[in-house]
Parts: sequence; structure tokens; C-alpha cells
Amino acid sequence: VQNVGDGTFFHSGSLAVRAAVSAGLTMTFKILYTGVVAMTGGPDPAGQLDVPRLCRALAAEGVARTIVVSEDPSRYGRRAGLPAGTRVWGRDRLAEAERALARVPGVTVLVYDQACAAELRRLRKRGKAPERAQRVVINEAVCEGCGDCGVKSGCLSLHPVDTDLGRKTQVDQASCNTDYSCLDGDCPSFVTVRAPAGGTRVPRQAAQLPDEIPEPERRAVIPQAGGYGIVAAGIGGTGVVTLSQVLATAASLEGLRVTGLDQTGLSQKAGPVVSHLRLWPGDAGPSASGQASNAVGEQAADLLLALDLLVAAEPRQLARASAGRTVTVASTSLVPTAGMVRGAAAVPDLAPLLDAVREASLPGRCHALDTVALATALFGDGIAANLVALGAAYQAGALPLRAASIARAIELNGVAVERNQAAFRAGRLAVHDPGRLPPFRRPGELRREPGAARLAAVRLKTARLATARQLAAERGVTGPAAETAIRRAAELADYQNLRLSARYLDLVGAAALAEAGSAGSAGSAGQDGALTRAVASAYFHLLAYKDEYEVARLHLLPEFDRALAEAVPGGRGVRYRLHPPLLRALGLRRKIAFPAWVIRPAFRVLRAMRHLRGTPADPFGYTGVRRTERRLAAGYEAELRAVLAALSPASYAAAVELARLPLAIRGYEQVKLAAVERYERELARLRPLARVG
Repeated sequence: VQNVGDGTFFHSGSLAVRAAVSAGLTMTFKILYTGVVAMTGGPDPAGQLDVPRLCRALAAEGVARTIVVSEDPSRYGRRAGLPAGTRVWGRDRLAEAERALARVPGVTVLVYDQACAAELRRLRKRGKAPERAQRVVINEAVCEGCGDCGVKSGCLSLHPVDTDLGRKTQVDQASCNTDYSCLDGDCPSFVTVRAPAGGTRVPRQAAQLPDEIPEPERRAVIPQAGGYGIVAAGIGGTGVVTLSQVLATAASLEGLRVTGLDQTGLSQKAGPVVSHLRLWPGDAGPSASGQASNAVGEQAADLLLALDLLVAAEPRQLARASAGRTVTVASTSLVPTAGMVRGAAAVPDLAPLLDAVREASLPGRCHALDTVALATALFGDGIAANLVALGAAYQAGALPLRAASIARAIELNGVAVERNQAAFRAGRLAVHDPGRLPPFRRPGELRREPGAARLAAVRLKTARLATARQLAAERGVTGPAAETAIRRAAELADYQNLRLSARYLDLVGAAALAEAGSAGSAGSAGQDGALTRAVASAYFHLLAYKDEYEVARLHLLPEFDRALAEAVPGGRGVRYRLHPPLLRALGLRRKIAFPAWVIRPAFRVLRAMRHLRGTPADPFGYTGVRRTERRLAAGYEAELRAVLAALSPASYAAAVELARLPLAIRGYEQVKLAAVERYERELARLRPLARVG
């Protein structure tokens, strides 16, 4: 199988198809028909054919079979001009198309016809394509953090969020391409809402920013030889190249000569983007200085704009900085990679990356700032984050330009002028007087937890907490895990009843008692309470499984209503995207969009019925998934009691690992069942190790 973009195909890739046919190979070419050349910033492919003409050309070359997979198959009717034998399927049948072509001898082609989502977003921002009013919001309380939505969509706007109940997922509204493929994730946490007309947000707290900010104490100067080197390292879709263009325009307004190089690469897919600028006085330039390249050379950067630490900390980028020359402005905002979105990679610790960038900078001249958090606090989203970094660089004295020239360049750019100029001032203020900024995360707080993550922990009534505290004390639950266990027990009372809370605390108390005994007999074993904390988290996760009753209860939380209003201000037409298991069992393959006025009364009824959970009167309790969930909780309890009875210094580490295993069981329906299979394999591996006497 060979992937090839349409730009590459029309340039020279078609020759590979011809060669493969001539050689009698059996293989499939997947032509990604997006309408733009992604690797060079999105221009139209030269020599482009429309899909019907492309398919006819492939048939003429001797291709055995062609399948077109399209986001809108209806555009290819009988009169579309496709050659005989060509099939057109919806994009939900992509895997089926791949399997079908793999069975055909000879060269086959899959044409994946879908406009580039990133390019469409740019066109919508410029008013050249119609806006899509529907927005997608995830109820983080319902979300299991399984990553299935990321697997189904591959969308990098699905940001992981760390909470006390584990990883959750949030849709970043600022970068969302309104592709909606994330809705295919097998999860009931998705809600859609229509956004009001006029997509550009008006600054919410920008009016608090002062118009006049004192000039920096010192301003960079351009050396006569070598020019002034600026390197901006970030990711595609955030405006790295636009930032470079603003600086180039400002320099031109001041009569400077500008040379530059943009390395966009896979920017269309949020890949690394590095922009080089070199500013020269008067008539000076690369040729006059003996410099042949527009790129900033090794140890030649006077300013490093580390707009994304994962990119800026790469060795080839850090090589351009010098501890004796470079001033750095580093954004500590974390933008997830594809692996993080799918759940295949952990959220990294950015502190070592920041340390590496700081070591490559002048002592005391590395300025760290969570630009996305500040931009979001001011404007409601992080779109203007790079302009915040630019303002910080100016106020740090690292730009040989005047503020008025930069403001004029922003105006000439003509996009979101008011917001971008306010963002520039905010960055300046962050360096000059950060105390005058609205609250946002400070340097060092590298992991960003958006406000909606508070939904992961439901507000509890004081009476529930008091009862849970008494139950915990009766069972000897003390130490580092006590507060977590008490809160979880109170949540289980809201989830079901106090009997479930008592059942939960019985096992946590047994773990605390066994661990205390282990600590007393084995020195360090058990002193940190790791086993009790693991049981407190994992057993709660198994007991509080999200069935129909719980999904209904969590969707009715007033906290989610507020989070929804915050995510899409002025939104209307709320719809809950659900795939009820009972309808699934009857053959329904897709989710249903239930209007709020229809489904919320049903949610209230289900919430009131939650006390039927697990009883013979539970109408949902007979499905395979529900029986599995109850079996897992009972099995875990029996397993842990056996492990605790044999707890010793030799088995302690394995016991802690075994106790944590259920935290990996996430998701709904088939996603969850697949996780259960992995859990049971790991349980079988750890069981003998955790029972060593």
C-alpha cells in the first residue's frame, strides 16, 4: 500500500502507478484527494484533474479497480462521468474499501476525496467558505478518556485533560475544523450546539489592558555583520508563518532588509513549523556578509520564539541557539500530539524541555509564559497565543523594532486586528507587570486543565461527606488515601446509595489495615500508602461504571450546563449524541441526535431510577456489558482480599500494580470489552506475583 497526496500525484506520482502496472505488481495506491498541496502551505495542485477525470485516467493506465471514498458520495451520481466498475462509498466504509482492494490482483487505487479540513478552516476565517455553525462539546464527567474519538477521527483538536479521575478529553473550540468525525467515537459524552453567527470572538477582558506600556529598558540592535536572527518554532495551524510575516512587514516599515525561510513541512496536520527571519540594516544582506542562506545558522539566533516546546527543544532547533547570544520566549502551553489524542502516549512533562531551552539561552534571558492560558483568559480561546509571545519578546528587549511598527503590521495583516493588537499588549504586560493581568496559569504550571475539567468531580453535599467520613473512620481508613476514599464514598452515595459506599470502604479499609501491617513488619513497605490509594481509585472506577442511569445523571449536572455555555457562548439547539445499548442491540448502527427538550425529561426519569441498578427490576442490567461490569467489581474484590491476605515485602510491588489494573478499563461497549480482555491478561500475569507469601 502506498499513500500519495494529490499534489504529489499530479506532479510525478502518476508515473509510479504506470510503473507498478507495467511491472505486474499487486498493490494499492491511496490517493489523498484534498485539493491542496499540504507540504508547501496549501496551494492548488498544478495540473489537477477532478475525481471523475482522475478515475478515467487511472482506468486508461490499466488499474484493475478503483474505489472512491468520499465525505459526500451523493455528488457522484450517474452523470458524474466515472468509468465503469468504479464504486463510490462513504468515508465510514474506508476500512471495508481497503480490504476489498487488497483482495484484487494487480494495481488498485483508493481515492479518498475530502477537502483539507485545515485549509477549510483558513478559508472560513477569511470569509471565503461558509461557516459551519454546529459545535461539538464533550461532557467530561461522562467521558472515559479511552481515546476512541481520537482513533476514529485522528483530530488534534481533541485535547487530553488530566483530572483526579484520570484522563478526560476536551474539544479545543479554537482549533476545531468542524469535521465532526469525532462524533463517531463510541461514547455518549458528545453534545452538539449551534453557535451564533459571527464567529470571531470579541475580547472579553482586553479592555482591562493599558493602552500605554513603558518601553523596555533595552532594545536589541542589529549588528552590522551577520544580521539579526529570529527563529520561531511552533506547529501548523497556530499562525507561525503569519507571525513571521508580521515581523517582516514591521521591519520593512522601518527600512530594514528582510530575508527569511519558512519550513512548513506537515503543517496541515499540526506538524512542526519553523520560520527563520534575518533582519539587515540598510543595504546589507546575505551576499554582503558572505552568508549564502536565508536560514539562521547554528548558534546564530538572537531571538528564539519557542512557541511549542516539543518542537523548539528538538536538537536541530536548539542548535541554532547559543547561551552566549540568544534571548528566548518560551510558551509553556501544551498542545497534544496525535499519540496523546489516541491515548497511545502519555502527556509529557514539559519541565525538562523548558530546562533544555533555558540552558541554550543567555543566563536570565529565557522568559517562560503560558501563552495559550493568557490568551484564553483574555479572549475565550488561544488563537492569539503567538501574538502574546511576540509582545513578551518585545518587552524583553529582544526585538530591534518599534512597537508602533509591529502594531501597524498587525493592522496591515487585516485579520482580527483588535484582538491581535490586544494580545501583543498582553504579552508586553506579562513581562512588564504580570500582576495587572487577569488570572491565568503561571510559568511552572505546565499542564493546563481547562475549567470544564471540574466536572470530573461532582460537588457533594456536606451531609454526604460527613456520613462518608464516619463510615471511613469506622473501617480504619486513615492516612494519605483517606480523603480520596471519603470523597469517592460520598460520590458513590449519589451514584447509588450508602450501601455501595459501605461496600467500597470495606475493601479500602481492608487494604489500609493490611498495608499498615506490612509496613510494621517490613520496614519501608507500605509506608507511602500506595496500595491503599490504588485500591481507593481502582475499586471506585469499577463500582461507578457509567450505565444509562449514570450517563443521564451526569448530563443533568448544572456544572455541565455552565461549561457548555462557556464553550459556545450564545449557543442554541443543544443535541445529545447517543447510541442507546438497547437500540444498538436491535441493529441501530449510528448515534441519534436527541434534542434537549426531548431527552432531558428522559434523563430525569433515568436518574430517579438509578436505585434499580443491579436489582432484578433493572431493565438494562441483563445486557452483556452490564453483567461484565458487575462481574469485574465482584472479581476485583475477591482478588484483592486474597492478595491482601498474602501481602508481604516480596509481593508488595506486584500487589500495587495489580490493584491499579482496573484504571485501564475505559470506554463504552466494544471499546470497554476490548480493554477488559487486556485487563484479564495482565491480571493472570500478576496474580502469582501478588500472592507470594
